[in-house]
Amino acid sequence: MKLLILNGPNLNMLGIREPEIYGSRNYAALCDNISTAAAEVGAECEIFQSNHEGALVDKIQGAYGRFDGIVINPAAYTHTSVAIADALAAVAIPTVEVHLSDVMKRESFRHHSFVSPIARKTYMGLGFEGYRRAIRYLVLGEE
Repeated sequence: MKLLILNGPNLNMLGIREPEIYGSRNYAALCDNISTAAAEVGAECEIFQSNHEGALVDKIQGAYGRFDGIVINPAAYTHTSVAIADALAAVAIPTVEVHLSDVMKRESFRHHSFVSPIARKTYMGLGFEGYRRAIRYLVLGEE
């Protein structure tokens, strides 16, 4: 199984950005965690991060016919991007939404997700573990 792992804006700032919310581990540590989780279940993964909405849309569209699943942390675009939601719906690749923090316990503007209706599952508030669970869900069907 081949997975596309997408990370939205500011995730490249992990370890620097609000460590009280996101922890002290950096983006490289997240990527290592993702790669390890994929290897544990025999999956290949490509990891991509962008601060630009269009770059994420382009990656989603480019995944059509190439990837078996998508794990996406749209970050701030969760709450604003119809374009990302439309791209996910268009390619119809099984998708799992991930958030490091529990967005439902944060500011009210973060409570709405354009991605959740398209995603098969959402993991939030589990830190890096959310990515591992998303990968296991897509590959093994584990809840």
